[in-house]
Amino acid sequence: MSDPRALTPREVVSELDRYIVGQGEAKRAVAIALRNRWRRRQVPEELRDEIAPKNIIMIGPTGVGKTEVARRLAKLAQAPFLKVEASKFTEVGYVGRDVESIVRDLTELAVSLVLEEEKSAVHAAAEQRAEERLLDALLPPVQSAPPQPPQADRAIPLPAPGAGAEGPDSTREKLRRLLRAGELDEREVEVELEDGGGNPSISLFTPQGVEEMGMQIKDMLGGFMPPRSRRRRMPVKAALEAITAEEATRLVDMEHVREQAVARVEQTGIVFIDEIDKVAVGSAAGGGGGPDVSREGVQRDLLPIVEGSSVQTKHGTVRTDHILFIAAGAFHVAKPSDLIPELQGRFPIRVELTSLGREDFVRILTEPRNSLVRQYTELLATESVSLEWKEDGIAAIARCAHQVNERGDDIGARRLHTVMEKLLEDLSFDAPDLSGATHVVDESFVAERLGALIEDEDLSRFIL
Repeated sequence: MSDPRALTPREVVSELDRYIVGQGEAKRAVAIALRNRWRRRQVPEELRDEIAPKNIIMIGPTGVGKTEVARRLAKLAQAPFLKVEASKFTEVGYVGRDVESIVRDLTELAVSLVLEEEKSAVHAAAEQRAEERLLDALLPPVQSAPPQPPQADRAIPLPAPGAGAEGPDSTREKLRRLLRAGELDEREVEVELEDGGGNPSISLFTPQGVEEMGMQIKDMLGGFMPPRSRRRRMPVKAALEAITAEEATRLVDMEHVREQAVARVEQTGIVFIDEIDKVAVGSAAGGGGGPDVSREGVQRDLLPIVEGSSVQTKHGTVRTDHILFIAAGAFHVAKPSDLIPELQGRFPIRVELTSLGREDFVRILTEPRNSLVRQYTELLATESVSLEWKEDGIAAIARCAHQVNERGDDIGARRLHTVMEKLLEDLSFDAPDLSGATHVVDESFVAERLGALIEDEDLSRFIL
């Protein structure tokens, strides 16, 4: 599809299904939110600014896919995405992170995103420039001899026919052919590159605490501090890549990048606020955080950002009116109604994610494009070790993970990572010595390696 940001809700859900098992209600909610952004751009301009994003609260235990839904949505929409934990922020007046840093961090991510896109657009031109610079390093231009005063009694010799066929231009073209063919890749060359390191950053002491602005002296003083360069010896292949990256940076208009990044944040930015339940008033009974840090204060600081305000960043003023905020929390102790009413009103869509059962674990192990079964198969294939997965083996892994979750803390699908790592630990260790071997992962294989561990409840809690 030409514009991934114009996907229909059905197409968005279909794309999310390729990576995330179940949670259809959450997928539908984010798909509609994404489509509404496209719809807003189609309405008359005088109405466009009046349409606010429908922010979402996801309610569900850990490990069921809340973060993954938001992250995959942002990737699908090619949008700047930032995940933050609400519990990391403190009320104004306390030393800690300021909520406005959310917008500053999101803007930095957008600048990086747009910069990479712009560099890709000028990559061909940058490669041409890099090739010429590298050829200059391999074959320095011939220094012209100083002009001699004319002598009337000396005749000027004319070049013989065919002379100059092996001149510097011809040698340069031969080197160019060898360079493009990769025959000079291992040869060492000395090149001059800009020295990008050593630029100090500035920490500002604000009423909200210490904020790392990431400002560089070079950015502040502009042309007063020309870029430093240093000569380095490296293989031709590495030199070509380094020079290409440097030339691409020179070809990109950074002012345009900043303007595009700010616009991208304002129109398509997505912020995922995790652990929102930890700053709900009702969570005070559940501990976490000192009594001197007001949870309600953090909520009130978040409110202007979610509501829509202007935030100053080093790339310009960013309006937050149309950033999509997705909040999430387990809400074991607190309830969404424990949030202050003003903040509740800014998250009109509530979706509940269900706990994962044994059948869900079987699907998670096999269905997604990045499934754990595929990941471990490909990892061991690099050592020429083949894994053959049987249905009863996958079912046994799912059963083990579900059983450990029921006995101890339910950490959702993350338990599968622990179980799989323990199951294949010996095989992963011995793989370099087992080249060409094939191992069948069936129920007996799982029972042999995990049976005793699962049966011993205390041991399984400690290890799994």
